[in-house]
Amino acid sequence: MEQELDVSPLEPPEPLERILDTLADMPHGDWLRVMHRRDPVPLYRILQNMGYRWHTDCLAPGRYEILIWPEDMSPPEGILGTGPDRP
Repeated sequence: MEQELDVSPLEPPEPLERILDTLADMPHGDWLRVMHRRDPVPLYRILQNMGYRWHTDCLAPGRYEILIWPEDMSPPEGILGTGPDRP
């Protein structure tokens, strides 16, 4: 099941904290769609260490969509691979 989180209006470090808090409370089998105003590069190493995969799309300048899901789960529908963000 998809969960959505819009952190685009927040100032650092609150977007990172909100994303991690949401992931911690998320039931297994769910995935997270995050709307952000920048590419959250520091988040990716944390996600990798926590056992998550992700796919990031730049939809427009200042508008990013990040899909995050557990690495033991198939990517959310519409994502063919793990994207350029995760080898």
